[in-house]
Amino acid sequence: MTVTRTARLSGAALCGALALVIVVWLLSDLAAFRSPAELLWYWAGDRAFLLRRRAATSLVDPVLLIAYVATAYAALRSPLAGPAFAATGLTTLALRLPGLWAAGVDALVTSLLALALAAGLVVIAAAGRRDAHEGEPDGPDRPRTGPAVAAGTLCGLAALVWTAWEVHWASALPVEFTVDRFTGGRSLLLPSLAVPPGWLDVVLTLLLLAAAGSALTRARHARPVGLLAGLLLTGWGAGGVATALRAGWFGDLPRLETDTLLSVLTSVFAVLAGTAVMALLARPGARRGAPYRPVAALPPAPPAQPPPGW
Repeated sequence: MTVTRTARLSGAALCGALALVIVVWLLSDLAAFRSPAELLWYWAGDRAFLLRRRAATSLVDPVLLIAYVATAYAALRSPLAGPAFAATGLTTLALRLPGLWAAGVDALVTSLLALALAAGLVVIAAAGRRDAHEGEPDGPDRPRTGPAVAAGTLCGLAALVWTAWEVHWASALPVEFTVDRFTGGRSLLLPSLAVPPGWLDVVLTLLLLAAAGSALTRARHARPVGLLAGLLLTGWGAGGVATALRAGWFGDLPRLETDTLLSVLTSVFAVLAGTAVMALLARPGARRGAPYRPVAALPPAPPAQPPPGW
């Protein structure tokens, strides 16, 4: 099944609107900080900036911005953008849902707008399909076996690591802090548009599991789901690596506490694994060509001397 031209243009427009919402907030945050570098360190979790000033956006927002631009670009280039619309829309719905109970009218309005636009993407992916014409591919090309297995294995391993971290925090933190990690309580000092860390970990874990399953089975939607999972995984890891560099932890790894050391190693793994998944799935896979028609099914050739009325 391919996506109609009208659906492709509509989906690209919705992705553009989602990107525009983030750009407006990014410009507002850049105006509140003295330089883009300060905003980048704020996203990475620098405690000094967290105490001095607040931003509305978090590291998730520029990552989603990249996803929206990539999805719109894919929609304008290919009629097989339905799975990309579905993956981007569902992920946005999951990540923006906590904004419904966040403090502040601006955050609530932004979340409602993002949820509506993301729901539109999902509807377009489901309702904007059309039957492929003869000779056209009836869906996205499947990833090749080797890269698909490697990407699926990395996604599955990352999902196990994130699950282990959530189990660790649930057992190590008091109940009220555990609840705040999922609801975005005031004790976390989160930006108004930020996704609570526990909620983000659960969404990322589910996305990684979906990417692992689709890649290992070489499903037609494996590439957009895997690319999106790899992008979010890389962004999460980049923030952790930046924090470690800012604190100078890489130069003193043997002396770090166990939790801090494991957190640094997890961030490095996330960057490497996420980048590898995107590289493995970025190459076009094996696309099914036109269906084979035996010679007997072909129309007969015209005779050398056509009779009258031929």
